[in-house]
Amino acid sequence: MADQYEDLQQSYGRCLRTGRFIERFYEVFMDSDPRIRPLFAGTDMGRQRMALRRGISVAIFHAAGSPLSQRATAEMARVHSRKGRAPVDPALYPAWIESLVQVVAESDPEADEALLARWRQAMEVVCRTFAAHYQAG
Repeated sequence: MADQYEDLQQSYGRCLRTGRFIERFYEVFMDSDPRIRPLFAGTDMGRQRMALRRGISVAIFHAAGSPLSQRATAEMARVHSRKGRAPVDPALYPAWIESLVQVVAESDPEADEALLARWRQAMEVVCRTFAAHYQAG
């Protein structure tokens, strides 16, 4: 049976209940590498936060192999591909993952090292998918 990452869905729900999870993620992420902040120049951060809120759920479903996430994952990967409207160099994905894991650790009162390792594992799946699209697109 495939890993459904139900523990990550529950963890994500606990994180969102803090009310500032997505905002805090962007604070940490933008400070994690000097190449990141300029990528968001001119970005409507309200829309961006909503997109990320949905995107994390999609990423968890994608890591679980859900066919329901295929279209949304492909669209996000296309947007962030080399020729997409918001290209992201795959070299920045480790900073994205570590920023997310840091904020999960801060936000989820039940987070422990095992859960954080599972977050890394799942997010690496989606980042590998994005990286493959970046090279192809």
